[in-house]
Parts: sequence; C-alpha cells; structure tokens
Amino acid sequence: MAQKDLRFICYPYMRESVSTVDFEIRTDSLTTQIGMAASLTKDIPDVHRDLMELLPMAYHLNGSVRGKLAITIEDLDHLSSIYDRYVAEVKEQIETFVLPQGSTAACVLHACRSEAKKSVRALHKISLEREVPGILFDYAHLLANVLFVMAVYINKQQCIEEIPFISKSYPTKPMKK
Repeated sequence: MAQKDLRFICYPYMRESVSTVDFEIRTDSLTTQIGMAASLTKDIPDVHRDLMELLPMAYHLNGSVRGKLAITIEDLDHLSSIYDRYVAEVKEQIETFVLPQGSTAACVLHACRSEAKKSVRALHKISLEREVPGILFDYAHLLANVLFVMAVYINKQQCIEEIPFISKSYPTKPMKK
C-alpha cells in the first residue's frame, strides 16, 4: 500500500486566505484575553463592569469588517469616556513610558493592549485590499489605549508601582502637560 502524503492529512488547505481571516483571528484572541482579564478583576467592580461591556464590543469589531458595520460613533464616544475616566485616575503614573508588569490582571490587560494593537495592524492589511471604515481604526486604536490605562489603574488600586522604561535606543522627551 502506498504511503499517503501526510501534508494534506495533518494540514488541510486553508479555505480562505484573505486578510479578513487574520483580522478575525486577532480580534477573537483579543476578546478571549479581555474575558480572561474580566475574570481576574471581579474584586475591582468598575474595571470588571467595563471589561464585560468591552467583551461584546471586541466581537462587534471582529464582524464589522466582513459583515455589517457594528461599531457606531456612540460606541466610540462611550469608549472615549471610559478612557478619560481612567486617565483622570492615573495621570501621574502614565507621564512616562512604563513596563508592562504588575498584578496578574494588569499583565493580562497589557497582553490585551498588545492584541488590540495587532488587530490594528491586521485591519491595516485589510485596508490595502479594500476599503475599511475609519471608525474601526479609531475604535481599535482607542481600545488599545483604554486597556493600557486600565492596567495602570489596576496596579494603582493594588498599590503596585509602575516601573518606568528608559530606552537605550531613543532619546527621552519630556511629556507635554
């Protein structure tokens, strides 16, 4: 009996190769990480509530590329208000670039932030193939920023100091006030 080509048994061909699939995988990973962060923040009710609101929004971001646009200007405004609320709490801690460290919940939120940034890059790749509504870029960028300030907020709530990152590659610029 002839041996079968195992490449096709172990790794069946991918049915879709368009960039929308990569974006959907990225945003699915982002949503999963947000869910993990929510499970770790039940003792910080405001963060937990906000993360539970962001969970379906990350999936709405996911489907808005291939399906119906599900992110609205109201959603963007709401996300902006969440951002402003956390920034007001952590202004001093974010005056410099900080290392992604701290409590487990904060570290998971830093991973979420990274996934959101990867989602922006995947969205950009789609925009090279076809038109993408600008609101999706705005939402994904702002979501990354929200997840960052949430991470810093959690560390502050748990009395964990931020560790500034001092780059050896780039000159340090004073922050604008």
